[in-house]
Amino acid sequence: MTRNRRVVVSGIGVVAPGTPGRKNFWNMISDGRTATRIMTLTDPTPFRSQVAAEVDFDPELCGLTSTEVSRMDRVGQFALVAMREAIEDSGIELSRFDPGRTGLVVGTAVGSTPALEAEYVRMSGHGSTWEVDESKAGANYYSYYIPSSIAAELAIEAGAEGPVSVVSSGCTSGLDAVAHAVDLVREGSVDRAVCGASDAPISPITIACFDAIKATTPRLDEPERALRPFDNGRDGFVLGEGAAMFVIEEFESARLRGAPIYGEISGFASRCNAYHMTGLRPDGAEMATAITAAMDQARIIPADIGYVNAHGSGTRQNDRHETAAFKRALGEHAYRAPVSSIKSMIGHSLGAIGSIEIAACLLAIKHELLPPTANWAERDPECDLDYIPVQAREAAPDHVLSVGSGFGGFQSAMIISKWGAAR
Repeated sequence: MTRNRRVVVSGIGVVAPGTPGRKNFWNMISDGRTATRIMTLTDPTPFRSQVAAEVDFDPELCGLTSTEVSRMDRVGQFALVAMREAIEDSGIELSRFDPGRTGLVVGTAVGSTPALEAEYVRMSGHGSTWEVDESKAGANYYSYYIPSSIAAELAIEAGAEGPVSVVSSGCTSGLDAVAHAVDLVREGSVDRAVCGASDAPISPITIACFDAIKATTPRLDEPERALRPFDNGRDGFVLGEGAAMFVIEEFESARLRGAPIYGEISGFASRCNAYHMTGLRPDGAEMATAITAAMDQARIIPADIGYVNAHGSGTRQNDRHETAAFKRALGEHAYRAPVSSIKSMIGHSLGAIGSIEIAACLLAIKHELLPPTANWAERDPECDLDYIPVQAREAAPDHVLSVGSGFGGFQSAMIISKWGAAR
């Protein structure tokens, strides 16, 4: 096997907070509009944090049949709709190719949590009994329990008979899943793959978990301005949901069929701090190491980075840690490279967000426009970089850095390059 094949992105599909669809997503984040609001998918009143970034999702309007809706949890529905858009955008007819040379990788942090929780509530009489009554389980209970069912649904739809897998590494899942698919194409195991991530975590159990550690914002007075990455007044993240899926191909295969090319995945690395389940070392060393390794793989230097898509969760700890990592990895260029967090507009969709942010990076390269950090108003002395406040900025980056940070100490970094700019 060879590892020098070049891998390009030829199709993008997005289901993000607000109105689904790639174009709607880009219009919203490039305009600096936010989709955060008081949550409607579940009763918010029992919770400290009551703000969420929800998708205005009508499965039938998005093309799903009643059978698909009844069979799949919201997370699977998001993934399927995003995948169909990516395939259509790519113009690829997968049935024309050897199905054994097509792979599929999907990332998710919490899988079918809402449906699984609803099943438990029904079988336990709303938690009134210790032992659940399995006779009350729905027909799809087992598929909700097994995250691989999401990948299986997508593989059947796509006709992918090559390697098919699920990546679940918490909040870096969306980056890690795409990187795994890229490796499959690079090494020659497949010629093309459908990849990305999906999560639909806005359910009582997930909300309660983040409430317990006070990771989410308690701000209720202005829900549309609740998430404030890198701002001195930030006080936690906003839970979101969504999916982004891609068609990636070996370049020669894409060229021969005249595929549109958004960009090239030119570098990736992942590290773990092996330190604390939720804590981060203040120096950002592990994220910095991942960034440096990703740049080495892409054969670029810090000065080549034209835009940084930050994890930017809006917690006190993360934003300081991430800023330190950028300084450590990029040196003086950290003060010149524009940085932004689109979570300020679409919230934090856990495992899905890394893929949604890849979509934002590819669209930023295409449109030569860098999305802003909404709600940034007051500088934190410890966060002193150029965070593109409030309004998008015109720029034409050749290389973009996108990073993710997850509970458990996971740190991932990806270099996305304009086609023709990668070395």
